[in-house]
Amino acid sequence: MENEPGRRRYNSLRRVAQAHQTRAEISDAARRLFVSQGWAATTVRDVAREAGVAVPTVYAAYQNKTGLVWALADAADLAADLPQAIDELEATADPRRHLAAMAGYDRRLFERAGDLINLIRDAGRTEPDLADFYLLGRRQAGEHRTQVFSSWPDGTLRPGLDVPTAVDIYAALCNVDVYTTLRTECSWSPDRIEQWWGEALARELLSRPTGTP
Repeated sequence: MENEPGRRRYNSLRRVAQAHQTRAEISDAARRLFVSQGWAATTVRDVAREAGVAVPTVYAAYQNKTGLVWALADAADLAADLPQAIDELEATADPRRHLAAMAGYDRRLFERAGDLINLIRDAGRTEPDLADFYLLGRRQAGEHRTQVFSSWPDGTLRPGLDVPTAVDIYAALCNVDVYTTLRTECSWSPDRIEQWWGEALARELLSRPTGTP
């Protein structure tokens, strides 16, 4: 009997692990179906069948089909390794390295979840919830860039360039469409895209190389 508490504790951990695994299987199935056959054509029943679970299990995990997209978006942030980008930003005060860290995050995001981003944007043309979700993501990205650029000392940005305009220029250079064009039509490697982004952002946004008198 003395081992019973430990056994119960491990059983609880096992149930948590199983729940996480089930959610991951549902999320993976949803992504495959959404990308292959489109948002509108995919039902919760389809996702359940693809994941090998019961329909109520999908609803219990994510409430509805829109909830699945929120889960996939969270997974995209994890795939792009947001903690890595934050560590890189906090490790230096050099604006060039800040831009390189931000470009690296965007490269990982578009490389690993670009298909999902395109799906959400395209589905948003007919699904108001997804349109709102996509715009929320764009707005949050802009807010994060604003926070970084606003932390720089006066004179870091090119003369005549304010923070909102710098954020707009960043968005014009680093987005999923530019990534897709360079990757698929120009056959650039992800490493080359990331390097070009870092260099182009520094040229367009910074007044001078860090450390230049």
